[in-house]
Amino acid sequence: MSLRSAIKKQFIDILQWTEEDEDTLVWRYPMDGMEIQHGGVLVVRESQMALFVNEGKVADVFGPGTYKLTTRTLPVLTYLKNWDKLFASPFKSDVYFFSTRMRLDQRWGTSQPLTVRDPEFGAVRIRSFGNYTYRIADPAVFHQSISGTRDVYPVSDLDGQLRGLMIQHLSTSIGKSGIPFLDLTAQQHRLAQLLKDELVSEFSKLGLALEAVTIQNVSLPDDLQKVMDQKIGMGMVGDNMARFLQYQTAQAIPAFAEGSGEGGGLAGAGVGLGAGVAMGQTLAGVMASGFQTPAATSSTATVSPDEVVATLEKLGDLHRKGVLTDAEFSAKKAELLSKLR
Repeated sequence: MSLRSAIKKQFIDILQWTEEDEDTLVWRYPMDGMEIQHGGVLVVRESQMALFVNEGKVADVFGPGTYKLTTRTLPVLTYLKNWDKLFASPFKSDVYFFSTRMRLDQRWGTSQPLTVRDPEFGAVRIRSFGNYTYRIADPAVFHQSISGTRDVYPVSDLDGQLRGLMIQHLSTSIGKSGIPFLDLTAQQHRLAQLLKDELVSEFSKLGLALEAVTIQNVSLPDDLQKVMDQKIGMGMVGDNMARFLQYQTAQAIPAFAEGSGEGGGLAGAGVGLGAGVAMGQTLAGVMASGFQTPAATSSTATVSPDEVVATLEKLGDLHRKGVLTDAEFSAKKAELLSKLR
């Protein structure tokens, strides 16, 4: 091999990236011991952009196309290197290629429940997941804030940061939406649009364009879902306390029967059923004495203190067993005590 050929191989005539790995966002052209030939060709394919960097300073950015590298096509680099118009020598510069293809079906989800305030149920903990689509829109910003001088920057290195942004702004979007939890499923598209609006500027700060956001599911943890089901059942029976107690007792009887019947066999089943019947009798007494209909109440001039105390004791028993909540017990207690005045 001649000395002339060895020297010629030190210069790069064509700069291009074939993008063989679909998971790569940024690729740095290998420049060790090499220089770019003045008048050389830069090839930037569709869905790519190229960035020249001189000693850590961002220089010229190129979109798709074929370019002859001269002082005219490299104005920023020419300024940074103080070239004159007649400069025609090989030169050094870091060249980075960026994949601007849309990154589809990037998944996000809450690893732990998020606490949000619901206009109907107060503070609730929710889980959610979905996906999003983004692309590199500003190579200079992405280089300065994310990828830096790395030879290769893959999609996987960015996933964690973007998922964190999605989850961070999810609770904010739900709060701003004012959508009740029970309506979130029916309005997931609207919530996804609100979430996207929240995140567009955050992605832009990283040199990214957020193209789409979808929310596939919004749900409660299992323990809270059970409580929510009871709340929904309460709403179905309305303000009628007697009907609500009937609903609560009907829900509790199977649990009492199962818990009391651990002995197994017919004997265990009998104990469980007995517990259910006893609760039903307690409820009947409560409704007979304390939860009379408005017509019956209006026809009774006074209620004796003994009746009120007996009713409160029965209510307290239901409260201790978890059939009545603190708020429900306090409300009924106040109602009964008011009848003594």
